[in-house]
Amino acid sequence: MKKDMLELCAWVIDQAKKAGANESRARLTRTRFVEIGYRERKPETITEATNQSLALQLFVDGRFSGQSTADLRKNALAEFVSGAVAATRLIAKDQYRSLPDPKYYQGQAAVDLRLMDTDYSRFSPEERHRLVKALENACLEAGGQAVISVEAGTRDSFSEQAAVASNGFQGYREMTDYTLFAEMTAKDEGDRRPAAYDVAVSRYVKSLPDAAVIGRSAAQRTLAMRGGKKLKTETLPIIIENRGVPRVLGGLISAMSGPNVQQKRSFLMDKKGQKIAGDILTIVDDPLIVGGLSSNLWDNEGMATRKRTFIEAGVLKDFYVDWYYSRKMACEPTIGGPTNLIIPPGKRSVEDIMKDLGRGILVTDFIGGNSNSTTGDFSVGIGGFLFENGKPTQTVAEMNIADNHLKFWTKLVEAANDTWKYGWLTPSLVFKDVVVSGV
Repeated sequence: MKKDMLELCAWVIDQAKKAGANESRARLTRTRFVEIGYRERKPETITEATNQSLALQLFVDGRFSGQSTADLRKNALAEFVSGAVAATRLIAKDQYRSLPDPKYYQGQAAVDLRLMDTDYSRFSPEERHRLVKALENACLEAGGQAVISVEAGTRDSFSEQAAVASNGFQGYREMTDYTLFAEMTAKDEGDRRPAAYDVAVSRYVKSLPDAAVIGRSAAQRTLAMRGGKKLKTETLPIIIENRGVPRVLGGLISAMSGPNVQQKRSFLMDKKGQKIAGDILTIVDDPLIVGGLSSNLWDNEGMATRKRTFIEAGVLKDFYVDWYYSRKMACEPTIGGPTNLIIPPGKRSVEDIMKDLGRGILVTDFIGGNSNSTTGDFSVGIGGFLFENGKPTQTVAEMNIADNHLKFWTKLVEAANDTWKYGWLTPSLVFKDVVVSGV
């Protein structure tokens, strides 16, 4: 299939040239996915689908457009390409639009990222249903009489992608992923209905944890949220649980994006090389982790990827800048967006940190929220646990944190040793002197 996909992309590039395009890039993607969801111990959803699409980016007389089609018959593609080139000629010129300098295609890491599970073709429907049943049964049993509802499901996919650019780039990649998910809603006082979930994601089916462990964890996390109270507004230390860190960190990363910086919509646009956070905060972006959920040897523009440090000991070192915005900003490109984002873990457990803090809130849940990339202001609803002398003493709910990123990240004082594995690789983070609003 690799050869056929690359040849079709190359043929499309040739058609674009014949139609008058100065440069072009074609990307052909094929994906098969299966989703199964159970409720009340019987299947609620079973979905299997195979999708394919060809995305074409055209550079015509200083103009640019991106268009796509799912009809891969050559006669239909020829018509699609000629129409796309004609439509591009109607767009306003943009002097910064072009394919990357081919030198950025060079230097791909000589590593097998192992993004494809060779066992995928043997992953049977029976095994999928077995996993979902194990998830749901474990969650129902652990939840007991408190259960209102349980949703459990699996999703798996296989995808392959070929890309060809008219100035020399050619690439192919294939990958698999598997997800286990369980969520429970529980009875509580009055009309409160706390809900929580647990999830696991992997490139390889054999690396998934026991489904029953995920199901039980979803129930335990839900039961722990019962009896939540809104406390009085207080300034105190907080610990943001590892899986929740991206909810707040995302606002900081958004301000580091090339488009926001170039368009003056970033509170960090003039902060490169300056201290913007406490010494604890280092952010590394590593697209070359073997089996990583966002690993790739080349990015969406074909440029070779590499490990980069964007924040080091609180100092902003760089922005996420693709080829287009690098031209507008007159700087070197990095990469258009985050891949496997890493905050290095600390040495102590959350439990040990809680003992030293005395009184504080462990944040395990977020509700809504917003972050302004221009000003840095953000606000988010939280839930979790008040702890005193290292022990949880009260479940908290419907409280709020409102701050500014340029102030908030200077309050970071410690990272725990519990890196989250199923997304950005973040440990639980400890912040001092945070105002948590309640009654």
